[in-house]
Amino acid sequence: MTSEEFQTLYSRDLKKLHAEIAQYASDDQLWKVLPGTINSGGNLCQHLIGNLRTYVGLALGNFPYIRNRDSEFADRIFTQTDLLEQIVLLQQIVADSIGKMTPGALVSEYPRSVLDMFPQQTISFILTHILAHLSYHSGQINYHRRWITGGTGNSQ
Repeated sequence: MTSEEFQTLYSRDLKKLHAEIAQYASDDQLWKVLPGTINSGGNLCQHLIGNLRTYVGLALGNFPYIRNRDSEFADRIFTQTDLLEQIVLLQQIVADSIGKMTPGALVSEYPRSVLDMFPQQTISFILTHILAHLSYHSGQINYHRRWITGGTGNSQ
């Protein structure tokens, strides 16, 4: 996959994430945990922001970021408005970071000091893995939002 194709897919999925978060009627809805689950839509969104800021923005784009992964799940770091602003910022950071990737860079090894998960882990492979992670959690947020709001709207 080319850097332009990655940019297109990340842009699409981050726009969907933004639309999901915007459809919650209140902060309280965003942070409600459904029975039988452990994460609210807000916590999942914070987790996606931390994940993408770390593994794409910091590692590939050199955008400064200090991650507290535990806090992403345990705390209410952002309001709904803040989350929406963070997603807009994230869209630019991800686009700029991936935009720097040449075809040669995409086939080079992803820094193991940042993430060491797979025997063969090119930047392209890790970008694909992270895109799947974004899509997975965005689907969870969609389900959470529809359950909480009683809505049937589907931005997925």
